[in-house]
Amino acid sequence: MAIHTSIFHLSFPIQDIESTKEFYVLGLGCRIGRQSAVAMMLDFHGHQIVAQVTEDLGPPQSSIYPRHFGLVCQTEDEWTQLRDRAKKNQLTFFREPQRRFSGKPIEHLSFFLEDPSHNLLEFKYYLNATAIFGEQDFSQIGDAHERQESQA
Repeated sequence: MAIHTSIFHLSFPIQDIESTKEFYVLGLGCRIGRQSAVAMMLDFHGHQIVAQVTEDLGPPQSSIYPRHFGLVCQTEDEWTQLRDRAKKNQLTFFREPQRRFSGKPIEHLSFFLEDPSHNLLEFKYYLNATAIFGEQDFSQIGDAHERQESQA
């Protein structure tokens, strides 16, 4: 896997700064960058995410599809520490920790959190690092039945 020096940037909608700060800073351990009355920049494990206050968040998703973001942990220990931190800080689990695609080269550990503005975050760890961008012989990406239900 190639080493990249660029960092990822994501802007996402939130209902208010205070509940977002509680979730991301106190709950997940993100560091605050710049902040105003309507936006907050966060260091999300070395990546820049920007929470933008908006009046219309739209309806909460009933499934992990079509939209979520998160982290692919480099070690199982890193994933376990994030899981344990989320539990200790009583963050809302949208999907409890689980093992997906057991016994296949794309096997991974995963859990989903829901922030106070109903944004979904996934944290995963692949047992086989080639599954992050490789393993093209496998067509499974997520849960097909949930994707179909969310589009209905």
